[in-house]
Amino acid sequence: MKTYELSYIVSPEITSEEAEAKGKEIESLVQNREGTIARQVNPTAKTFAYPIKSRASGFLGFLEFNLEPEKLVEVDAIISKDGKIVRHMVIIKEAAELKKDRRTRGEVRVKPIAEITEEKIEKKEEVETEKPTKTKEPKAKVELKDIEQSLDEILS
Repeated sequence: MKTYELSYIVSPEITSEEAEAKGKEIESLVQNREGTIARQVNPTAKTFAYPIKSRASGFLGFLEFNLEPEKLVEVDAIISKDGKIVRHMVIIKEAAELKKDRRTRGEVRVKPIAEITEEKIEKKEEVETEKPTKTKEPKAKVELKDIEQSLDEILS
């Protein structure tokens, strides 16, 4: 299963209660396809910076979930057909373990020596397998006299 984040905009022509019901409907849609919900933000009223499908505002909601890629196609198709959802976007999220490995502000991750030596070995193997690249030969230096001659020829 992969982790996805769904961002969607619900039409402003409905009430906030109906927008929340639409959010619950999307959540149940994912759960019915054997997905698990990691985080949900109910749709809240927002004013857009630019019009989207001739609408200046709408209800913006987020849903983070785990789901099989094959079943995501079904969910995406159902959301696309829904007339009350103005726009939606699904992105793949990185795994939580990978995020913890990253360096954060003020903290430094110390790698065990085994990891460092493995990385060096892998890099060395990559360098050995690469083909040598062609080096550019240095161009002959042009002297000032030659440049002045060329300029005089061009200008005359």
